Amino acid sequence: MNYRLHHPIALICAFVWVGFVCAISFMEAWLKFRAYGVTLPIGLGIGRLVFQALNRVEWALAVAVLADLLWRRVAWPPRGLIVLPVLILFIQSLWLLPALDERALLAIHGHLPGPSHLHLLYVVGEVVKVAALVILGTRLVRVTTVQG
Repeated sequence: MNYRLHHPIALICAFVWVGFVCAISFMEAWLKFRAYGVTLPIGLGIGRLVFQALNRVEWALAVAVLADLLWRRVAWPPRGLIVLPVLILFIQSLWLLPALDERALLAIHGHLPGPSHLHLLYVVGEVVKVAALVILGTRLVRVTTVQG
């Protein structure tokens, strides 16, 4: 009995994507403010740069996942597991990140913006995205027995 993964690139990229989001959104984002000497403007400046880079990496990984799934049109996982993280990334890219970036720039220039739920929405999106990607990755691990 031989085993074969149908979508190895999508599998790897899904879990690398999870790792990036967890490392940046759930660790770096708040830890940088605990470092000695990091002021709010410096932390926000670092955060803007890091989240712009994360967004680019996420798009590259999303394209790789989609390309692998489209290239090998066998053993597709449920479509929602693919659409959901890409949809969240799309919303983050076009609305949430620009809005958060605008707020960060205000704070960097000394104009503290009022209260907002944008960070909470971003975090909820990250949690849902990671959950969908983990489920997608586990579904991609399912192997098909090949007679040989």
